[in-house]
Formats: sequence, C-alpha cells, structure tokens
Amino acid sequence: MTYLPKPKFHHPSLPRNARGYTRRDYEGSISTLCAGCGHDSISAAIIEACFLSAIEPHRVAKLSGIGCSSKTPAYFLGNSHGFNSVHGRMPSVLTGAELANRDLIYLGVSGDGDSASIGLGQFAHALRRGVNMVYIVENNGVYGLTKGQFSATADRGSQSKKGVVNTDNPIDLVSLALQLGASFVARSFSGDKAQLVPLIQAAIEHRGAALLDVISPCIAFNNHAGSTRSFDYVRAHNEAVNSLDILGPREPITVDYAPGTVEIVEQPDGSTLALRKLNDDYDVHNRVEAMNFLHHHAARGQIVTGLLYVDPGAADLHASLNTVDTPLNRLGEAELCPGAAALEALNAGLR
Repeated sequence: MTYLPKPKFHHPSLPRNARGYTRRDYEGSISTLCAGCGHDSISAAIIEACFLSAIEPHRVAKLSGIGCSSKTPAYFLGNSHGFNSVHGRMPSVLTGAELANRDLIYLGVSGDGDSASIGLGQFAHALRRGVNMVYIVENNGVYGLTKGQFSATADRGSQSKKGVVNTDNPIDLVSLALQLGASFVARSFSGDKAQLVPLIQAAIEHRGAALLDVISPCIAFNNHAGSTRSFDYVRAHNEAVNSLDILGPREPITVDYAPGTVEIVEQPDGSTLALRKLNDDYDVHNRVEAMNFLHHHAARGQIVTGLLYVDPGAADLHASLNTVDTPLNRLGEAELCPGAAALEALNAGLR
C-alpha cells in the first residue's frame, strides 16, 4: 500500500496551541479509505483532541492490527511513533512497548473484527491487566476489507449486503470491558465530534486501561438485497465480461443532539441507529449501574453513548508489577542483568 503525504506548506496564520503546534502538525498521510468513511471522522477527532490538549506528537505511540480501522494510524500523527502488528495481536505488542517505555502515550487503534473476533483474548487480557493505554475500537459491525461479512459485534437479526440475516448474538465490547475491570469505559459515534473529541482527551489523561468504542458506519456495503440499483442486480441483468465496483463519494454522517435525548441516525442503506446520549447527572463512578443501564437500553434497541464508567483512582500495570519509575528501555546492563545470585534467589522464591 502506498501512502501519499500531505503537502508540508500551510498558511502562516494557522492557529497554534500552547506548545506552538498547528493542526497540520498532527495530521498524517492522505486517507485511502472510502469517501465518507466514519473512520476518517475518528482520525479527525484524534487530531483535534491532540491539538487541543497540546500533546507533543513525538510523545505518542500508535499501534494497530489488521483491517480498515488498523490502516487509520497512517492518517494522523505522522510525527509520532507507530507500529502495525498482525491481526488481533495489537494489545500484546502495545503491552510490551508500554512496559519498556512508560513515558510515551499509547494509542491502540483496532476494529470490531480485529478486537472482537481473532483478537478477543488479547483485548480481554490487556484490559484486565490495566495497561496504561487508550484503546479505540472503530466499530462498524462488518469486515470491510473482505467485502462486508458480519463481525462479532453485528446485531442479531441484522441483514448483510447480500441479504444474509445474522443469527449470532453480538459481543458488546463496552459491557465486556466493564466486566473485565477497565477503569475508563466510553462509547461514541464517529459523526458526533462534539462528544468524541473530549472523550479522547479524557481517555488520554486517564491512568489505566481506557476503552473507547466508537460506532463508525461502513458506507461501502449498503447495496442491500432487493435494490434494482445495486451492483449485484445490475450484474444479474447484464452480460459483462468482468465485475467492477465504483464507490461514489458520500458525505460523512454527523449528528448533534442534547444529553439525555435519543437521536435516530439514518445509514446509507436506509437502516437506522438509535443513539442515546447520557444525562448530565449520570453517575460515571458506579460500574454495576453502568452495566444495568447498558442492558436496559440495549433491550429497547438504543446504543448508549458518552462516558459510561471511570475509576479516578485506578492503578495501571506498572503499579501492579511494582516496576521502577525509570523506563525499562533506559536501564543499563547492571540493572537489567543483576547476576546469577539474584536469579537463584528469584527461582528459590518460586519453588
């Protein structure tokens, strides 16, 4: 895959944050995703959050797995550290990097296929261990790179582009994160920039495992069965020598609605999402009530968005392991290899 960098020049009067950076300093390569993809809106929100928080780009390490979502780190924070791992294995790579150098801000970007299917075990252990990270799941319910099969987060009864009805129960990553002990749990919608940007800022400031599940519609697979304008229908009634798909540009889906209200968001295929934004008086410090609230509104077909739970006094993995304050990648041989006597004492303590 070839990534095209954005032009370096920009207007000299662009606003600067407290550290002297402009928004352009937080951008990356030109996106190769479908025009109107919700994932690009998430990238824009990350750029805005880092700009507003005046984060130095070189202090961020962004890691990802495989999928449309895992391509997006190329599109933001071009001057930060980055690592694209294998399918579903981003959390373990991030854990190792964070243990070695605790001075960086770790941003894990994944998708519902990458985290809820092949990487579900990795997802679970990173959250229960309290790795100090921001874990963003760009959740669209399908495998976008392999033509829109259901992912593990797809709702039961939902219909695919090919007309197949999903008969499996969905995995709710937010509920799972609450059960696993994540100390910051939130959900948002890619088109709700007013809500998403401050959630990202808060997740970055939080110490511990922060999960942000972002509903991000896939605009490419909206050619539902029964449409006479779908690609499949045209192919069935046309004698063509090959099959070509053309995805025209689409406008991103955006919303703006008040706390405590429900917004019905229409998708490109005519289906709808019912988003419920949390009330201002919602108690974010009660894990059990958060789980009950989620299940109550899920039964009514509503997706709850906002900061669902946070533990302001949470400890991270370094506190659990009692590691030294100095990042491990800065320790010398004497500290990292204390000798045979220390190894023997360690082994004796395990007998």
